[in-house]
This record gives sequence, structure tokens and C-alpha cells, in this order.
Amino acid sequence: MPEYILLLNQPEAKFDHLSPEEMQALIAKYSAWRDGLVKRSLLRGGNKLVDRTNRILRTENGKVLVTEGPFSESQEILGGYFIIEAPNYDEAVAIARTCPHLIDGQSIELRQIDITPPPAQH
Repeated sequence: MPEYILLLNQPEAKFDHLSPEEMQALIAKYSAWRDGLVKRSLLRGGNKLVDRTNRILRTENGKVLVTEGPFSESQEILGGYFIIEAPNYDEAVAIARTCPHLIDGQSIELRQIDITPPPAQH
């Protein structure tokens, strides 16, 4: 069955204003959602990403440059991801629609994972 990644995007400071109690309540919503996927054997993985630890690697004139970021050029950051299994895109969208991340303008980028086996090595 195909696998899909849900990339959870949000404004960088989205949760900075939450009290510890509000943050725990939000974490509980994500945990309950994740646990529901596990019970249905749909979850393949996922993690929250550490805030403000991004590095961007790019090439310029044949050299690799490493910078912190993205910052000013980005309106959103990638806050975490889930990998799910679904029979098709429509089902993956239906699952993603139930994610508690979809509040207050946050977004989820849904992409199918290419699980084509690598060519045999001789």
C-alpha cells in the first residue's frame, strides 16, 4: 500500500504564546490522533522537529554554503511530520483532514513517498 508524508507547516512563533497547560492540551490532541492511526495500522512514523535548529545547505560557485534558517524569507516552518499508509491519495487526504494540526491557518503538505526499490547492484 502507498505511503504518504504529512509535512506540518506553521508560523515559526505559532505556539510561543501558549501556557504550559495549553501546550499540554495541544500535545494530548496530537497524541490521541496518532494513537488512533496506530490502532488502525496506518501510522508508519513521525516526529516533531526541534524548533529553531534549521540549517540550509546550498551550492554557490561550486562550494557548499551552510546557513541557519530559513528565517526572514520564510513565512512558515516545518514543525514535524507523520508518515501514513493509505490505499490512495483520496484516503490519505481524508486521514490528513482529521489531523489536529489544521487549525488557525496552519497547513499540511501531503506527498506520496516513492517506495520504488533501488536497482539491483551487481
